[in-house]
Amino acid sequence: MSNKETSECTGLICRTWEFLKSPSVRYSLGALLAVGFVAGIIFWGGFNTAMEMTNNEEFCISCHEMEDNVYQEYKDTIHYSNRTGVRATCPDCHVPKEWQHKVVRKIKATNELLHKALGSIDTAEKFEEKRLTLARNVWRTMKATDSRECRNCHNFDSMDFTKQGRRAVALHSTGLEEGKTCIDCHMGIAHRMPDMRDEDPTTALGTN
Repeated sequence: MSNKETSECTGLICRTWEFLKSPSVRYSLGALLAVGFVAGIIFWGGFNTAMEMTNNEEFCISCHEMEDNVYQEYKDTIHYSNRTGVRATCPDCHVPKEWQHKVVRKIKATNELLHKALGSIDTAEKFEEKRLTLARNVWRTMKATDSRECRNCHNFDSMDFTKQGRRAVALHSTGLEEGKTCIDCHMGIAHRMPDMRDEDPTTALGTN
């Protein structure tokens, strides 16, 4: 094979690369920009559609690991059914609303796909063995974000302490003064707490 033959670019990828890096003599700059603009809209629309499709409760419980375990627990809590009829769904608590934080969360969620394929928690027994580790991961994230998703609905500034019980007022007042965040006190608000009887109480929660 001659040097001339080896230097020639062949194949779809090479031809595409040559087209992209060389100025066009057939199409105007305006036409190329218009095509790029339309392609960008299509890509952006598809990307956001995929984001929304994976950001609802039906998607969250589409795997039995979630549906058979934490979802069943959640259905017995005040976040699922209450006197006001306001329901906090899975993404409300576990997926940020702000776009940039949502994208980061979605990227991190790819690790969950790996464990789905590996069958890490595909039985109730496996899930229970890892419950504390899974809970700590969530608690750690909420601690790091100052319980950002909780604060979409709950905020110290919006609380009317006159409508709270004396114990709640005392604890919320102390939490406000000490700079505590929701997850410091409300770990088991939507899901059953892990068995921590054999854990060191100073490190059991793993949020510090």
